[in-house]
Amino acid sequence: MPVTEDNKQEPIPNLKLAQLRFQASHGDQEASQELLQNIKEKNMAPFYISLCEQLKWSLDQELLQQMQEANEEKLKELQEKLKDAEENFGDNEVREACLARAQFFSEIGFKKEAIKAYRITAEKTVPIGQRLDVVFAVIRLGFFHDDRDLVRRNIEKAQYMIEEGGDWDRKNRLKVYEAFFAMSLRQFQKAAELFLDTISTFISYELFDYDTFIFYTVITSIVSLPRPRLKSKVVEAPDVLSVVHRMPVLSTLLNSFYNSEYKDFFGALASTSDKMKVDRYLAPHASYFCREMRIRAYSQLLESYRSVQIELMAQQFGVTSEFLDRELSRFIASERLHCKIDKVAGIIETTRPDAKNAQYQSAIKQGDLLLNRIQKLSRVINI
Repeated sequence: MPVTEDNKQEPIPNLKLAQLRFQASHGDQEASQELLQNIKEKNMAPFYISLCEQLKWSLDQELLQQMQEANEEKLKELQEKLKDAEENFGDNEVREACLARAQFFSEIGFKKEAIKAYRITAEKTVPIGQRLDVVFAVIRLGFFHDDRDLVRRNIEKAQYMIEEGGDWDRKNRLKVYEAFFAMSLRQFQKAAELFLDTISTFISYELFDYDTFIFYTVITSIVSLPRPRLKSKVVEAPDVLSVVHRMPVLSTLLNSFYNSEYKDFFGALASTSDKMKVDRYLAPHASYFCREMRIRAYSQLLESYRSVQIELMAQQFGVTSEFLDRELSRFIASERLHCKIDKVAGIIETTRPDAKNAQYQSAIKQGDLLLNRIQKLSRVINI
């Protein structure tokens, strides 16, 4: 969907700098240099101070003083514009001056003052669309500073405002913000559904570019969607196909998983995991993603057979029989795979769970828990 002046959001704060901060914290020297260069260009004194503490940089007092002086001069200029607007112009000009002040604090990484300034801007804003834009800016501020509580509270506020009468573009934008937040919390199914809802109407370039959006969509979908829905919404989706060819590893991961080409799938999974580890939002979930995808692949193959030889299955995945034995044993023990290994015969036998039996076992388990709690409560009452 094309971005117009009406639906455009400024990339303030710049989330690319947050990504560079993450890479720098993991020893990437090029990211550190690029980050410092951006800090100097934007005179981001508050952000520079926090980075010196976080990344153990030595504080350059001369550089800090130069940036602080530049910030004071810019803030003075913005204050004069605000005063002039209050004395000589109308409410709209006052609001624009307040917004410029909030954006300045946000851009230099002064979170506390930015939140205050956005709150003042919101109080001076009447149209629901412009008030939503302010909320979106605060959500981005939360993403930038890894403040999940700030993000959550303002997403809830935006949802309430959308119900009051937000337009279609902002409704779609909110879905992307919600999906982005859900993905960071490992709520992959929710994130996938929201990403897929906005795949043909994406305009949230202030968060990330379209290629990154498709990458996130595929990652959250492949690990959470059932096979038929994955095929219709992702594997054969024109919007995905138009971009995924530019990401060969991701394309191989998606197609090899769907087409049961498990040797290629394992190779692509390892490479995808490496890419996830350098993404600040996906890095905490890379190990979980790899484990869940291996379970899905094993389940997908085993569902097709009553039994399969360990050696043949290991060949299909391009691993040794010993590795596969250890891997499957772990997942069987944790009840993630419904099968059993016959070491003598060298085969894996599937044990498809019966739905009614599973409900019966669950009822017994819940009943035992309830009885234990009642017994504990009775002891307390007797005392």
